[in-house]
Amino acid sequence: MTSEKMGKVSLVGAGPGDPGLITLRGKERIEQADVILYDALVHPEILKWASAKAEKISVGKRAGKESTWQEDIQEQMKKYAKEG
Repeated sequence: MTSEKMGKVSLVGAGPGDPGLITLRGKERIEQADVILYDALVHPEILKWASAKAEKISVGKRAGKESTWQEDIQEQMKKYAKEG
């Protein structure tokens, strides 16, 4: 077992894109995040809740446009969690 601290991954859904429909816990997770992987469906107001230090990475996911493969998104989540 390693003594390194493993990071936490939270999947936050914002309903049909209305920032008023996100849970308080989801908003809290966004505010505390070091890295945010987000798709094209996220409302721009939601990203404003992130810390100025948070790294925000678009993974696309808009029909007909280039986007990141789901497997690659999952690998990114694992990578950032392992980095703490």
